[in-house]
Amino acid sequence: MKDLKSSITNNTMPTVAIIGRPNVGKSTLFNRMIRKRRAITDSMPGVTRDPIFDQWMVGDRVVELVDTGGVKLDQEGLDSLVTDKSYLVLKESDVIVLLLDVTDVTPEDETLMEALRPYGKKILLAINKIDTPQRDDLLWNFYSYGYDKIVGLSAEHGLGIDILEEALEEMIDFSAYDGIEPTFDDEKAIKIAIMGKPNTGKSTLTNRLLGRDASIVSAIPGTTRDVVIGDFSYKGAAYTVLDTAGIRRKKKVDQDVEYYSVNRAIKTIDDADIIFLMVDSAVGLVEQDKKIANLIVNKGKGVVIVLNKWDLVKETPNQMDAIKDRTRFVFPILNFAPMVPTSSETGEGVEKLLDTAWGVYKQLNTRAETSRVNSALQKWLEHYEPPRGTNTFYKIYYGTQTHAAPVEFLFFVNRMKGFPKGYLQYLTNNIRKDLGFTSIPIRVDLRERKRKA
Repeated sequence: MKDLKSSITNNTMPTVAIIGRPNVGKSTLFNRMIRKRRAITDSMPGVTRDPIFDQWMVGDRVVELVDTGGVKLDQEGLDSLVTDKSYLVLKESDVIVLLLDVTDVTPEDETLMEALRPYGKKILLAINKIDTPQRDDLLWNFYSYGYDKIVGLSAEHGLGIDILEEALEEMIDFSAYDGIEPTFDDEKAIKIAIMGKPNTGKSTLTNRLLGRDASIVSAIPGTTRDVVIGDFSYKGAAYTVLDTAGIRRKKKVDQDVEYYSVNRAIKTIDDADIIFLMVDSAVGLVEQDKKIANLIVNKGKGVVIVLNKWDLVKETPNQMDAIKDRTRFVFPILNFAPMVPTSSETGEGVEKLLDTAWGVYKQLNTRAETSRVNSALQKWLEHYEPPRGTNTFYKIYYGTQTHAAPVEFLFFVNRMKGFPKGYLQYLTNNIRKDLGFTSIPIRVDLRERKRKA
């Protein structure tokens, strides 16, 4: 996809990577430095898997800070993938914070220290968990490892963080980035969250969009834990993609870490403009997708149903029509949502997916003039008036669009009590058809116009 542009780190600003074995406090330090809870922290080893990127302010300069997965000697499962990803980030980093536990230097620590020797002056040795005055003297033991720059701290309690930041500021060569404007403006980038059940191809699509292996891809459910964020551009527009943990039914979530991962994924809906709801084409939409869809629609976010792994089923006759018909029938809440067949593995359909996302984004940010709304309303009323009861009648005086992204309309009526729900749906359908909001969720509210005394 020649129009997609990205890199593993943001090469318009310095990058500082935090590395170490599991459970030395990397994610706690990362959260402490960026002053928010971005990385999941837990006592269970190996919680962080994918590198987590965020901005860290040094004075008035912006630095990209990276929390990497724990490096392990005895590797099993995903450990080798996590370690490889961590080393890959180090190659592009300007400064590396090697984090150790003051109470325990393990063979993994020693192996890691030796492996990082080639990075030389890029290394700052940070000794964590110096939580009490009694541990201060233990810091001197670490000078025997031959590193020039050593700082003691407590990430948990915030002790020594100011000294660490001062040391890092001295190590960063800001002059190499003078005159370079950041490639992506977080406020202007279109934010796309990729959500769905485990193993539908979310991380594979993320890597495809970013043009690099940002997220670890594995058949093991729950591989992605933190929200993995990356930037790319397509046809001149800037995008931020958020790869989330696979959302399973509550009774299948049996670990605290996965519970937090799922909550982070759901919270991502608030941060996104558009959600790609990933669906395995061979399976189709399931009940869990319906719950995710309800969350998305209630927030008024754009949603595109991504029929992934299409290359495995596209030869089946009328497969697309069958999926569309079933979705419209079983999940009417998604009647408006575009469907795009893709293969994140081969790249088939990904450009169409991004073109569709752009169209959805434009609709989310469209405002219909009040005069246009009321001109259309008169036509709708002439075609079909609100139903009348035995002793009641309903009248709509006028309407207006009150909000964009999410799109909301307000109609003033003579009475709200008992207003026919079917007529609200009639208004909604006509707004979509006549005012150009065919592919997004819209909200229609009523307000009773006060009678003059």
